Amino acid sequence: MALTIHDAFVPGCIQMLTSVSGMIVKAQDHCIASDTSFESLARARLAPDMWPFSRQVQQVAHHSLGAVDGVRRGVFGPALDEPPEDCASLKAMVADALTQLESLDPAELDGLADNDMRFEFGTTRLDFTVTNFLLSFSIPNIYFHAATAYDILRNCGVNLGKIDFLGRPRIKQP
Repeated sequence: MALTIHDAFVPGCIQMLTSVSGMIVKAQDHCIASDTSFESLARARLAPDMWPFSRQVQQVAHHSLGAVDGVRRGVFGPALDEPPEDCASLKAMVADALTQLESLDPAELDGLADNDMRFEFGTTRLDFTVTNFLLSFSIPNIYFHAATAYDILRNCGVNLGKIDFLGRPRIKQP
């Protein structure tokens, strides 16, 4: 069986978005147990020059569903709008991305695989094929931002373990 671009991209996005969704729930539980505002976690950073937790979550959604929207248009850029800082809105953002990715017709994405694609930000322009964009740009960004979100929450005392990051692997069914 040949691996399609849909197979190589979408299930991993769904796995990471599901993982991030679980992290948000655990962050909310932590805030309730410690009488801490969720917004304080949403604003937490690992370093002053790094984006906060809320933007890390936003970027996971943007580099998954937003990447699919970008390949449809042939151009992708960073999400620069301010992310929400409340728990319900972050959950909704991730849930929306999951719902749309789960309903994506594999043939649509596979049909775009060889198309030209570019990343644009300010004066920076990077030209790709859709396949190379998704596999060499979007996927690394998804994992980077998901891992950073995890690290921020761990640094803030949220009870997370490796399985919370990994999510549910796609194991062989008997």
